[in-house]
Amino acid sequence: MTFLTDLIEISPIPSDDVTTVRAETTSTHGRFIVSANAKHFVSDARASVGGPGEAVQAGELLLSALASCGLGLIQAHANKKDLDLGRIGIATSFKRHADDPSRYDYIRLLVSFDSHVSEDISNACIRNFTDNCPIYNTLRRGGPISIERAKE
Repeated sequence: MTFLTDLIEISPIPSDDVTTVRAETTSTHGRFIVSANAKHFVSDARASVGGPGEAVQAGELLLSALASCGLGLIQAHANKKDLDLGRIGIATSFKRHADDPSRYDYIRLLVSFDSHVSEDISNACIRNFTDNCPIYNTLRRGGPISIERAKE
């Protein structure tokens, strides 16, 4: 069996800025070790599909990526403009489609700013996020995705 860590190159898409995350099964059914560069964590399949459902799950990782990208870009915009935003929060959610569980009805983001931040400034910060986050924009546009079987 070939493991992802044994593969030299898994991305057929040439680029100067490629990020690769690898995941492998463990001895516990539905539990996975995910490696992003030198950082590792556990992820589980949902209990409703036979996984343990104890660790962070795939959909939650997607929402986490959106929130993390959003906060990073909003803070970067604030730093560039020398703005004191105080605390910022992003709540992300999705609803699985009732008739087609292979997609979501929606993905929503709710961005919270301290009360002293004006609407114009908060809107500019959100616009910086939506203009620059590749995760948000790929999801919004329905960007390309491909899958293929690794060669032994």
